[in-house]
Amino acid sequence: MCVDGRPVALRTTGQIARVILYHKPVGELVTRSDPGGRPTVFARLPPVRGGKWAAVGRLDFNTSGLLLLTDSGELANRLMHPRFEVLREYAVRALGHFGPAERRQLLTGVELEDGKAAFERIDVQGGDKGANRWYRVTLREGRNREVRRLFEAVGLRVNRLIRTGYGPLYLPRDLEPGQWRELEPRRVRELLSATAA
Repeated sequence: MCVDGRPVALRTTGQIARVILYHKPVGELVTRSDPGGRPTVFARLPPVRGGKWAAVGRLDFNTSGLLLLTDSGELANRLMHPRFEVLREYAVRALGHFGPAERRQLLTGVELEDGKAAFERIDVQGGDKGANRWYRVTLREGRNREVRRLFEAVGLRVNRLIRTGYGPLYLPRDLEPGQWRELEPRRVRELLSATAA
């Protein structure tokens, strides 16, 4: 690993990082405490001996789905850092439809207030008969409300957003909202490999 262009050695304790897959429900915050008393994801997690859980990115109050948490700040940073281009996948229900020109725009880049953003992939998933349509999208970064803002840029309003995947990990179908599952050490090693420098 390099910092400012110079190689650095990372000290390890021999312990592999712990990683939790959490199915975040709508209505929870990804923060340690809320002055308004709203529920937070950390209230449901098991304690960490000698440390604390770090959230890998955030999901806003109205977004549900896969949230990764780890006891390794280094791993959390690697999973979030744009340099590693870790894919995030979402199921999106949006009001309205877009045509080929808007699709092209979403894939080549839309200028948002914090810079250009684009999806890696967009697939229509269904719901063609009503006003809403489901999409599956992937992107390589996790800016604040990025998926919602990209859809809004082409005239669609997102009314349901679920993160279904992060890197090589996907939301297990049998993991109910508010439940968590610890990742096996073998899968943690795969995650570490996905973010190797």
